[in-house]
Amino acid sequence: MIFGLKAGSAISDQTDDSRWKSLYVRKIETETAASFRLFRSFGIEPLLIKGWAIARMYPPEKLRYYGDVDLAVAESDLQKASEIKDSAEGVRLSIDLHRELRHFDPKPWEEVLADSRLVMLDEESIRIPSEEDHLRILAAHWLNDGGEDREKLWDIYYAVENRSVEFDWSKCLDAVVPGRRSWVIAAIGLAHIHLGLSIDDLPFRDQAASLPKWLERTVERAWASGTKLRSLPMASEMPGQFLVQVKKRIPPNPIQATIEAQGDLFGHRRFLYQALSVRKRAIPSIKNLLLSGLGRIRRSNG
Repeated sequence: MIFGLKAGSAISDQTDDSRWKSLYVRKIETETAASFRLFRSFGIEPLLIKGWAIARMYPPEKLRYYGDVDLAVAESDLQKASEIKDSAEGVRLSIDLHRELRHFDPKPWEEVLADSRLVMLDEESIRIPSEEDHLRILAAHWLNDGGEDREKLWDIYYAVENRSVEFDWSKCLDAVVPGRRSWVIAAIGLAHIHLGLSIDDLPFRDQAASLPKWLERTVERAWASGTKLRSLPMASEMPGQFLVQVKKRIPPNPIQATIEAQGDLFGHRRFLYQALSVRKRAIPSIKNLLLSGLGRIRRSNG
């Protein structure tokens, strides 16, 4: 017995959870292939980011759980793609649609597509970014959430650990401004420090191994808190969560603030970035709270 529970029961629960996640991921894989077939039938060529595009880099024994199909399309195709997503066939697929790469990466869309590659999934060719481009996208996405999700740091680990022999660091790092270059190096450094990623053969290993202390402390505090960032309107409808979420935002996560400001993670302006984050987020947050409150009042008045 463990804390009043049979050990076998706990193991069974873990097995059931693992089996359910495996089945769900397989479901999303089939939806990924189906999404490409659907968009291509209307003459749209999408690009898959995250999801299966990085899960395929994981070893067979480690499941990379994901819940949707992140598809990026050309800005000129966005309206048509949105209509396809909302069609009778599209709503059955877990599609998260993106207008090109937006804040994920500044590389011109045409160049991203030119450097992309096709890989097979369920007898369908899936277009994914080049390894160099995808690593930048993964780093930006993970850091934009303040580095809160330790499990998703494994994306960075396996993107680097299992990169091909043709991987070109100059294509990855020199395609963007120095600030964004620091995002990739910082994410790799955190994977090295916390997950044991080997960086001995990397051209920037000294910088990746010597991260600013505030950066390490920020992710460690976020992981130790066990509280994920939620929208304030959502938190206002959850007992006891609103004040928790307000407190979590004071001061703003310095990683997230730096990424929002397109700043350098190795620089010394994080307090300015945090101030800019407060100014940027305060008015929209108050507006959303007021709208959420008015919505609840209308619902309660029937």
